[in-house]
Amino acid sequence: MEKKILALLLVIICTAPACKWLSNPKVNSEDKVVRLLNVALAEEWLAAYQYWIGAQIIKGALGQQAEAEFIAHYQEELKHAQQLADRIIQLDETPVLNPNEWLKLSPKGYDHPSDFSAKALIGQNIDSEKRAIKRYEEILALVHGKDHATYDMVSGILRDEMEHEQDLERLVE
Repeated sequence: MEKKILALLLVIICTAPACKWLSNPKVNSEDKVVRLLNVALAEEWLAAYQYWIGAQIIKGALGQQAEAEFIAHYQEELKHAQQLADRIIQLDETPVLNPNEWLKLSPKGYDHPSDFSAKALIGQNIDSEKRAIKRYEEILALVHGKDHATYDMVSGILRDEMEHEQDLERLVE
């Protein structure tokens, strides 16, 4: 019963082309975990860049306050990328090696900023944080009760991502 619920959850959460293989019953659980960790790794690199570039180009009201928040989040996203890469290596697998693969692995890809206002950039980052929260919830569902090290690491990253979302929402209140 638990496996059926987990399979349904994965199908609901991960509907992007990069994730279609997850519903394939021939792919074992460990491969799914590594694949999702690599997807998360790609998304962390994209998020780090999104925060960094946002801090460089931000304009308008809230600009200085948001810039400081973006730089802090940029540094935390880099830390998450390091944690994910380390865990993938601990699992005797290879983290995504080519930055060109980041866009392919990330179901949402990367939306470059077109509006440099603080409000627009904050909104874009809130959307990215919401996607990250869903990704980490997906990984937690997959490893719960099976891979405690990954579960603990992802739980910590999830807490950070939820805090990021709250930080950003406070800026626009």
